[in-house]
Amino acid sequence: MQTGVPTWWESAVSFLEKDEVIGPLVSQYKGESLVGQGDIFSTLVRSIVGQQISVLAADSIWGRLSEVVGPMTPENICKLSPEIIAKCGLTKPKSQYIFGIASQSENFLAKDWESMTDEEITKHFISFKGIGPWTSEMLLIFALMRPDIFSIGDLGLVKAVQALVPSALTKEDVLEVSLRWKPYRTAASWYLWRMLDPVPVAY
Repeated sequence: MQTGVPTWWESAVSFLEKDEVIGPLVSQYKGESLVGQGDIFSTLVRSIVGQQISVLAADSIWGRLSEVVGPMTPENICKLSPEIIAKCGLTKPKSQYIFGIASQSENFLAKDWESMTDEEITKHFISFKGIGPWTSEMLLIFALMRPDIFSIGDLGLVKAVQALVPSALTKEDVLEVSLRWKPYRTAASWYLWRMLDPVPVAY
């Protein structure tokens, strides 16, 4: 599994810089990039923490959770309880999801990711309670660093595209705009998030 800057990032930047919609945004954040940690379980937990809350709120909860858990491994989560996890600021359902997947980590992690398509990986992820399309897409972006992921369920991405293309009134319109950034919609997503948040989004 890749860590650090994706191998395809420079190609993505060269491609996106030529696009009249997102090109100026790419130029604004020269030298910055998506950075992969190579740790699916940690990315999963961070994604569940970040579901439907702001980046800053998620960072705060993640910090408290990391202090309690230590290294974010299934083994360390299983030493605790959903109740202890919830005390870090998580909702009861989120704490149960994290604990539940940690308890099934052997099945969750035992896959040959390189041989699987994005669709096959998504089907595997969403078979676990607590993982929907958005969380699966965050895993594809931040852990597996697949190059062409765009999450239409992410409100920030929808708002960012609408800011750049005001005529994109519906989610269908936004998805249509995103097609101009294939096959590097993951990088486009990263720049769109960067436009909205004071710190780079990371899961």
